[in-house]
Amino acid sequence: MKYVLMFVDTEEYEKELAAMTGDERAEAVRQVEKWFADHAGKARMGGKLQPAHTATTVRLPRGGGEPMITDGPFVEGKEVVSGFCEIDVEDLDEALRMVRSWPACPTVEIRPVETMPAGR
Repeated sequence: MKYVLMFVDTEEYEKELAAMTGDERAEAVRQVEKWFADHAGKARMGGKLQPAHTATTVRLPRGGGEPMITDGPFVEGKEVVSGFCEIDVEDLDEALRMVRSWPACPTVEIRPVETMPAGR
């Protein structure tokens, strides 16, 4: 079963990161690298996203017409997706076991990847 893990930062977590010393931040990065190494057989394709203010949002009108393009994220909020990866595991329980040991941002959304019919 394939899932996408979406790593969600909060304002509080961003403040904690900003307050870290260089060595503490380097250790935090090492912990994330170790998590990916520990799950190398299951975790694939992913990355850290640029900050939310770098986003461009495209709203496509139903029924045609010109899309509306705006700078910034599609929602203003206290939580923002900061990274993602795809995992291939047996089931949701295995995904939950993996996520329980995630060492970074405080929220991880687990979403199943929908299988598209052949020919699409």
